Amino acid sequence: MSAVLDLSNVRKTYGALNALDGLDLTLPDNAYVALLGPSGSGKTTLLRVIAGFETPDAGSLTFKGNRIEGVAPHRRDIGFVFQNFALFPHLSVAKNIAFGLEHRDIDPVTDPKILHTRVKDMVALVGLDGLEERAVTQISGGQRQRVALARTLITEPSLVLLDEPLGALDANLRGRMRLELRAIRERCGVTFLHVTGSESEALAMGDLVLVLDQGKIAQAADADTVYNQPKSPAVARFLNCYNLFDGTLSGNGFVNPLATFPLGGAIPRQSGQPGYAIRYDRIAVRPLDEAVANDEVRLEATFVADEYSGAAINSFFALDDGRVFEVESHLSQTVPAALQPQSRYALVWKRDDALVYA
Repeated sequence: MSAVLDLSNVRKTYGALNALDGLDLTLPDNAYVALLGPSGSGKTTLLRVIAGFETPDAGSLTFKGNRIEGVAPHRRDIGFVFQNFALFPHLSVAKNIAFGLEHRDIDPVTDPKILHTRVKDMVALVGLDGLEERAVTQISGGQRQRVALARTLITEPSLVLLDEPLGALDANLRGRMRLELRAIRERCGVTFLHVTGSESEALAMGDLVLVLDQGKIAQAADADTVYNQPKSPAVARFLNCYNLFDGTLSGNGFVNPLATFPLGGAIPRQSGQPGYAIRYDRIAVRPLDEAVANDEVRLEATFVADEYSGAAINSFFALDDGRVFEVESHLSQTVPAALQPQSRYALVWKRDDALVYA
């Protein structure tokens, strides 16, 4: 797959803060790319550097084969959809969508017939038929999101940047808009770079998922690889579905203050940061006196509380060092036994299900 954008050793600092710290990145053409990272990881700074709203202190940006560091934002052929949509409240849906075409610096569209046709086609593409003359203050949040997207897409950019575009929507609408955004991107055939702080959103939407950590790309892979094989403890932590332990490798075990976990056949992953991770849904809760198989790891903890989420129950335990340990039980597989608060249980998992980092 060809690349639409390449960033090499890009740096951006604000005083003592390295917002982008020698970042390398390649975006494939005609793909939905999700960029995941916690607050402060550099996500918005990266978007603003790509769009041209910020100038990098070092490094290169190559877009469709051409360097663009000194190119003005409106001449980059890159669209930007803001988190708050940034619509014009005094204009109708149709006039908001037409704005970019009418007022762009290069080859503005002034013929009313051509403009009407282009707007009509874009309205149909994003599913806003019948709302053309409505004020944007009179439509729903999801419809405003589509207006903002249509206003960007009508100028036919080769890359669209979306800065947490679903963050202002309620949970049900976010789920529907995930599907709509992917469908719209496929019909347009351009690359979307979708920035989010939600691991579920990134994994659900991205053909390619990028994980940003401290101004660098910590992992770039498909959603299945990122979820099942996070490259480092930091990536596993961002996914919010792994229990993590600090410690050291010693012989055929991982030593931490609570216990020594036998490794079995697990091959430590070289990440530059030692750690041990076990996913929430890989753990069984058993009575203390129940036997443990040779291929299993056991840890005692005190049950605190359950949280019901519909499809699963998440159980929270207090470890002997005071940290919280989480277990996820999918109700489609089995209904977990009722647990007694402040009682002790054995938390058990297969050795080979753990991820070990060296």
